[in-house]
Amino acid sequence: MADAKLRIDKWLWQARFFKTRSLAAKQVSGGYVRLNGNRVIKPAQTVSPGDVLTFPQGRIVRVVRVEKLGERRGPAPEAQTLYLDMTEKQDVPPKNPGFEGKGRPTKKDRRALDLSRTEDR
Repeated sequence: MADAKLRIDKWLWQARFFKTRSLAAKQVSGGYVRLNGNRVIKPAQTVSPGDVLTFPQGRIVRVVRVEKLGERRGPAPEAQTLYLDMTEKQDVPPKNPGFEGKGRPTKKDRRALDLSRTEDR
């Protein structure tokens, strides 16, 4: 079974990178997926174990190596056995600074926050 192959959109869906197979197909046909460094634009492109896929997912670019082909879209632990994640760990930039207390700031806290912003100018 060394020549086993599977459609790239189906594999991405089975490995749970995309919620639906049509979303996976849109990413591939949009030219956002690379197979072994080459841009893929057809969802019918086949993948086999050992291939390296590069594609955006959310705000990060994922790099995964296909370890095996799936039989079905199973639970997440089963899907994680289909690939080896080679994505470099990225520091997530902090979101906009906000109120550092718990819950919604009081009126007094908001005034203090506004005053601190005007003093910086």
